[in-house]
Amino acid sequence: MTIELEAPGQAGIEAERLRVLRSYDILDTDPERAFDDVTRLAARICETPVALVSLALGERLWFKARIGMADETGPELDSFCQHAMQHDGVYVVRDASIDPVYIDHPLVTGPANYRFYAGAPLIDDQGMTLGMLCVVDTKARPDGLTETQHMTLEVLATQVMALMERRRALTARRLSDEQAEAAVEVALQASEKLAESEARFQAIADSMPQMVWSAGADGYHDYFNARWFDFTGQTATPSDTDAWSAQIHPECRDRALAAWQASLATGEPYEVEYRLKHHADGYRWTLGRAMPIRNSAGTVTRWFGTGTDIEDIKRLEQAKALLSQELSHRIKNIFAVISALLSLSARHHPDAKDFARSARNRIGALARAHEFVRPHSEESRPGIAGTTLAAFLLDLFKAYDGEDGVPRVHVTGDDTIFDDQAATPVALLFHELATNAAKYGALSQPDGRVDLTLSHRGDRMILVWAEHGGPELDGPPLIPGFGSTLLAMSVEGQLAGRLDLDWAGEGLKVTVDVPRSALQPRRAAMAVA
Repeated sequence: MTIELEAPGQAGIEAERLRVLRSYDILDTDPERAFDDVTRLAARICETPVALVSLALGERLWFKARIGMADETGPELDSFCQHAMQHDGVYVVRDASIDPVYIDHPLVTGPANYRFYAGAPLIDDQGMTLGMLCVVDTKARPDGLTETQHMTLEVLATQVMALMERRRALTARRLSDEQAEAAVEVALQASEKLAESEARFQAIADSMPQMVWSAGADGYHDYFNARWFDFTGQTATPSDTDAWSAQIHPECRDRALAAWQASLATGEPYEVEYRLKHHADGYRWTLGRAMPIRNSAGTVTRWFGTGTDIEDIKRLEQAKALLSQELSHRIKNIFAVISALLSLSARHHPDAKDFARSARNRIGALARAHEFVRPHSEESRPGIAGTTLAAFLLDLFKAYDGEDGVPRVHVTGDDTIFDDQAATPVALLFHELATNAAKYGALSQPDGRVDLTLSHRGDRMILVWAEHGGPELDGPPLIPGFGSTLLAMSVEGQLAGRLDLDWAGEGLKVTVDVPRSALQPRRAAMAVA
């Protein structure tokens, strides 16, 4: 089959190309099964209706093999192949209807309705491009070829050249027909190995309990395992980001997409929680994660990700939060009832009025301390905006004031801005110290007191708790109790600091060394942002 082309730009190159093609003894020959098999395999693996082996010779474009293309559409394919031959490697047109080069092409605007083109050059051993092995589709493909399809097209183009070399050798050496067809067998074996490798990956991915997906470096998802389809009830792979993100709950969609775009821009791992549409259970909470795959130069080439159903975990967390809130509510009611009983008793016993007032103040201080010590969710966490560390501690220690209202825990030194996110570990720490002092330490004695000194040392905050006037100590307890564990957890685990306990002398001395940023994490995060 012969097609007339436009005049060549470089007569010398075209003349040399024609000379090389004639040496293969292939021009204007009848169809051959070996070449037809290659085009059929290319169309099958690339999932296109059209595949061609085209050779360019001067003013002619000639097809050695074709599948899925009628004779009358051939002459108009010249500009696709001509333009493709000017590029190195596999040339891809993802959507010809929006490509400036092809937007007005007859094959795009006419009945053929061509949208997608991908071609691998046919290059001889001297580096001369003789034509193209190409595939064509009537559907646009924003994601282009998969990695397997891209590799297969290159391999099959190499095998076309191997077939042509076999023809040239056959002419010179009169090789048998069996030797001529061996090249196609090599191509089939290569394609079978690729298919086997892809099938192995598919089997592994489908056996995983998580949803598995992959995306190109540009962020377009091109693969979802069977678990994703089972979960969402979808029957076809989403063709673009909008179709994929449509499965995410509207309230989570912008956040999930923003995190995805940030990972694409920076190459950092992707991790976000969102609600994903379930085929039979509304939306379920899902943990999405993805890691980049990089080449030897460090460039991201692909993304592989998973989606894990965490709905049951979320429900358990909500149940625990609800239980904590219920327990806290009951404890607060107990404080309120005791305070009311004291007020009622004071009315009938005027001589106990001062005692009742003092007791109510202490109960109120304990109730405020309880708000910070109890477990909190992000929603129930108490706010202390505008409160400094010293003011927070003084309020916490009111429960331990003397009968005359004089504080027994003295807070002095360098004050600092205090954020509500650090309130719980700080409250746990000093509420535990004050409670122990009231039971066993300085605050258990009428004249005992505690000095709490705050000081800045560079980017560190040093807090020293020193008890005076308490029982003599003869060393630490033989078996550390829960209180010691709680102190270490609050300082080292939650505030990223250091804790030192000195049990010598007249009373316990505790030194707490923490980063100043740990006391104001939200402000530190805002400064970084």
